[in-house]
Parts: sequence; C-alpha cells; structure tokens
Amino acid sequence: MDKTRHVSLTIQGQDQVLTIPPEFAITGTEVVLRKDGERLIIEPILPSSLLALLTTLSDLEEDFPDIDERTSLL
Repeated sequence: MDKTRHVSLTIQGQDQVLTIPPEFAITGTEVVLRKDGERLIIEPILPSSLLALLTTLSDLEEDFPDIDERTSLL
C-alpha cells in the first residue's frame, strides 16, 4: 500500500488540524498518534469487544422476511 496524497494543515485555536481524505479514512472514533523522528504515525484503536465493533458498522439495508409470516406457511 504505497498511496500518497498532498494535504494542507490548518490551525484551529491552539491545535494543528489535518483533514484526512476519504481514501485514508480510519474506522472508529479513537486513534493513537505518535511521532517517530519527523514522521507522525496514526493508528486506529481497535474495538475491545464485539459490541464496540458492531457500533462501528453501518446499518444493513436488506429487507428480511417476517419470521411469523413464514412459519404460518409451513
């Protein structure tokens, strides 16, 4: 995976802000940020439970059959 993209940094208050392009989007809401020399490394924090993982997934858009309706046909 050797993707690169030129992006700009902005200042908001006392923070320097990096806008992450969609192709580099990270799943979840928390990351670990560390500095290695001149490099900044951003790593996602993986969910610690199945429930935490499920909350990061998008909703299904499939229609499932009504179970009660199906059993009445048997």
